[in-house]
Amino acid sequence: MTSVVFLGSLLGAMALGMPIAFALLLSGVILMFSMGVFDSQIIAQNLINGANSFPLLAVPFFILAGEFMNAGGISRKIINFALTLVGQVRGGLGYVAIIAAVIFAGLSGSAVADTAALGAILIPMMVKAGYDRDRAAGLIAAGGIIAPVIPPSIAFIIFGVTADVSITKLFLAGIVPGLMMGIALVAVWWWYSRKATVEVMPRKTFKEVLFAIKDAAWALLLPVIILGGLRGGMFTPTEAAVVAAFYALFVGAVINRSLSLKVIYQCLVGAAKTTSVVMFLAAAAMVSSWLITLANVPAQITEWLGPLIDSPLLLVLMMNVLLVLVGTALDMTPTILIMAPVLMPIVVQAGIDPVYFGVLFVLNCSIGLLTPPVGTVLNVAAGVGRTTMEGIMKGVMPFLIVQCIVMLLLILFPSIVTVPLEWFSR
Repeated sequence: MTSVVFLGSLLGAMALGMPIAFALLLSGVILMFSMGVFDSQIIAQNLINGANSFPLLAVPFFILAGEFMNAGGISRKIINFALTLVGQVRGGLGYVAIIAAVIFAGLSGSAVADTAALGAILIPMMVKAGYDRDRAAGLIAAGGIIAPVIPPSIAFIIFGVTADVSITKLFLAGIVPGLMMGIALVAVWWWYSRKATVEVMPRKTFKEVLFAIKDAAWALLLPVIILGGLRGGMFTPTEAAVVAAFYALFVGAVINRSLSLKVIYQCLVGAAKTTSVVMFLAAAAMVSSWLITLANVPAQITEWLGPLIDSPLLLVLMMNVLLVLVGTALDMTPTILIMAPVLMPIVVQAGIDPVYFGVLFVLNCSIGLLTPPVGTVLNVAAGVGRTTMEGIMKGVMPFLIVQCIVMLLLILFPSIVTVPLEWFSR
């Protein structure tokens, strides 16, 4: 009964157009009344505890690092670097988009930010070269969702805090699946571009290649610093976020000299606005999480899924089907904050590796960013690419299918995640 009350009030509030954070609070209050334990002090205390988390400090700093990188000209340098490598081959601009998306993913950890930055630069270039606008926007959107999977990932930070899973291990476990997503996009783009009649860019000289590598060296060094520091135990994910923000500020202000005091102020304001949304969601979700535990909702769901506890593969498949359905209606952050506390006790009881499940969870939520009606990344790509939702849905469909195939492979063969994780963690 409590599960029905919570889900019914949450979905009802969302159907009325209420913001997710307020819908979570309202559903929590309704659940408290139904259980006869309403106490405003408990709500206030859980709101504070939800945001009062040291690991969550990584969120504003990684967001700030992304702001500095986009404003500091790092985005263009990375794209120019990719252009010098593969711009001259047939379909080269598509490969540039994929390579740049993988590199961007190792810098910002935000799918929306990466999609906006890549789309604003590359979609006009691709259309001018003769590529189909919808297909180009679809590729940019599909490349953007790699960001939450490859470290540093804001989604992994939120999942790690919510589900009490090692963020460092989640970061390291996401490397191989993220690269697989990029390779899958390359395969689809190769198939598409075989017979495409598009303009091929001239081959760059050796001198131009060296200059592009030198120009992008500072940007390419950041993922190495973050992953090296995490693997070497030199800093925690939260401290890595601070390093990333300071490094991006240093490169933008001192090396590239494109970050003035006015631009830095704008970056700080933009990061603060984005952070406030994420942190308020985390605070509101803590109220619901506390009540979900008090109402013993995980045990009720365990009862429903009881027959599958002894079959981890079927259990993971069913959970991913559930997450796919939820992902069509909710954005990534609320999906993590709502579903992770409910599903993790079942995952632990079934003996499934929490880190492995965390990677699947975030990958599933990333794919949800491409599915309507919410489809945040899809909407961003459509806006930046100046195309319709119907058009971009057609353009993204082949890439969406192949990303789902990657997820299915990870479900069927968990060692794709667990074996590299063991090696990275040594």
